[in-house]
Amino acid sequence: MDEHRIRQIFQISVLLKGAHAAIECIGGMALALISTTTIVNWVSALTQDELIEDPNDFLATHLLAWAQGFSVETRHFYAFYLLSHGLVKLLLVVGLLRNKLWSYPASLAILGLFIIYQLYRFSYTHGTGLILLTVFDVLVMGLVWHEYNLIRRHLPTD
Repeated sequence: MDEHRIRQIFQISVLLKGAHAAIECIGGMALALISTTTIVNWVSALTQDELIEDPNDFLATHLLAWAQGFSVETRHFYAFYLLSHGLVKLLLVVGLLRNKLWSYPASLAILGLFIIYQLYRFSYTHGTGLILLTVFDVLVMGLVWHEYNLIRRHLPTD
């Protein structure tokens, strides 16, 4: 594959990371601003018709049980986690898209930490979404590493 195509894939993957980071920030702010009671009421309203039609509906019953067990402390944790995670990733995305040299090793380190945490969480949740996110992060790390090596080769030597 030629360098131009790899560069395009790198830019697209970084933009996707940026979009994901923006969604995390929006989700974190929403969780910070919306009360736990409101979340339970929304989920109840969303699942009500389905549960009337089928009281044993798998998705509706699990979603409602999750919402009813969603504590204020859990909401605060996820609000903080999503917002801080998203802001860090947005900072790294901006640095990478502007070819800031500091952002390449910082991105590799931060993505590595995210991968470790995601694998740790997977050991408890067994969520396939975490594995998909981890695979994407590994791909992005490979592209960041490749791009970083290219940039370092083209730096002026003193």
